[in-house]
Amino acid sequence: MARSLVIKVTAGADAPERCNQAFTVAAAALASGVPVSLWLTGEASWFALPGRAKEFSLPHAAQLGDLLDAVLAGGRVTLCTQCAARRDLTADDLIDGVRIAGASTFVEEVLAEGVQALVY
Repeated sequence: MARSLVIKVTAGADAPERCNQAFTVAAAALASGVPVSLWLTGEASWFALPGRAKEFSLPHAAQLGDLLDAVLAGGRVTLCTQCAARRDLTADDLIDGVRIAGASTFVEEVLAEGVQALVY
């Protein structure tokens, strides 16, 4: 059975290197044919909004907006339910293709057979 990745990114502009690493790993895995589910939590929640990833900049790193576009095109992107609520975000606010789901969905994904979970 092929393995898949569930990547939870908790960092945003507050920890730019850690944030960019999560998106880079997600996009690289997809480019290698690995199924990816990327979860946006904490400060990374803001990247579920249109334009926010394009505003992010980190020297010598791939543009976050391009990485997010790649994940949206080939994988799944989820915004944490509680994180969305704490930021007054609804499904109508989000980039097309980003869903809102909670802890039970995250647990279901990470406990599936053949899944590797990473947290940044």
